Amino acid sequence: MSYSMPVRLLLGALLVCGLPLSSKAAEPTKLSKSWEQWRGPNRLNHSSDTGLLKDWNATPPKLVWTTTGLGKGYASVSIKDNRLFTTGNLPDGQAVIAINTDDGKILWKTNLVDLNPKHGYPGARCTPSIDGDRLYAVSSNGAISCLSVEDGEIIWTKNFEEEWDGKMMSKWGFSESPLVDGDLVICTPGGKKAMMVALDKTTGKEVWKTSVSDLGEKGKDGAGYSSIVISNAGGVKQYVQLTGRGLIGVRASDGKLLWNYNPVANGVANIPTPIVSGDYVFTSTGYGTGSALVKLSKEGDGIKAEEVYFLDPKTLQNHHGGLILYKDHIYCGHGHGKGFPICVELKTGKVIWGKKEDKIRGEGSGSAATTLADGHLIFRYESGDLALIEATTEGYKLKGSFKADQVLGKAWAHPVVCGGKLYLREQDVLMCYDLKE
Repeated sequence: MSYSMPVRLLLGALLVCGLPLSSKAAEPTKLSKSWEQWRGPNRLNHSSDTGLLKDWNATPPKLVWTTTGLGKGYASVSIKDNRLFTTGNLPDGQAVIAINTDDGKILWKTNLVDLNPKHGYPGARCTPSIDGDRLYAVSSNGAISCLSVEDGEIIWTKNFEEEWDGKMMSKWGFSESPLVDGDLVICTPGGKKAMMVALDKTTGKEVWKTSVSDLGEKGKDGAGYSSIVISNAGGVKQYVQLTGRGLIGVRASDGKLLWNYNPVANGVANIPTPIVSGDYVFTSTGYGTGSALVKLSKEGDGIKAEEVYFLDPKTLQNHHGGLILYKDHIYCGHGHGKGFPICVELKTGKVIWGKKEDKIRGEGSGSAATTLADGHLIFRYESGDLALIEATTEGYKLKGSFKADQVLGKAWAHPVVCGGKLYLREQDVLMCYDLKE
């Protein structure tokens, strides 16, 4: 193609200035302001941030600030505007802690209980759920509290054991992050007559509770270590939860138990938050259990749950690092306490990559907590190593790794990406890294 002299001069000027000749504009950077609950918007564990670093080998994330004083705990963080919230065991009790994300300074601390609960792996587990000017948190001894976002004042509290004969399936403390939905806050005390309860989020008054009887032989009675998600499968709004006896679905309007699925339960700890996709629910547990896809369909005034497939533990089991659904594929760390990267097709259960013969072992050791941001997976291993992996079905594509600035034990808290920053809770410490490209 030939150009006239004026056009050639203009093109030359653009090249000298370093401006692109392509008419395609660069995609704008988008940075979110909120991550208001466990696993973020809709509990999908998808950050909406774009314009993030996509090659950690070339440019590793830089540490912006570090804050101490969070106490013992494995809780992740929730964020609204420039305020971040988490929970931890302080010397004088288990507390909710508020932090300024601009500089890492602690704004307030409020005890949920004045004595730290006694259970295995001591520490707080709950990621607070933010709703307007209030937040909700569950202490590991089993009580849900409503607090003021502004100053941490406790507005109301309900104790699971006292109110609903609540119990955990095993000895490691209540770990749920409560779900706020409309006028309700929903949680899982684990009692036979109140496996799940809905409360008026303003007053804490009970709206309904879910009675359960025989949920199957596998697992144990009581609440699991998971958190509730919303499904509209079969045209019925319902709350889906992984309990001590496996998956359950509860009608949102009145708390009636609609269905349950027992085969995925184990008797030690059922942990990963279920994945909802249309009329399907994907679930996985560790301790040598496995994974399953369940299809839900309308049946009379109820819901029928049918197993589509079950994957044995050698194929896929997720311990506690969580599952991510992205473009009809499940990404997670596979293996009990292993965190081997894997990609599985949701509808078929076919392993796309990450089979044993692929010999993918990842960059760290132990279970891997995961999140998704800008088309990439962030794996945070128990060892404190972090890896950036492209979320693609074309194979395992590692885009770099680094070790967290501080590792104080088992790095189990799930990473969060919000506002172009990566937040890593590490027991008493919170680290903030810059992820912007």
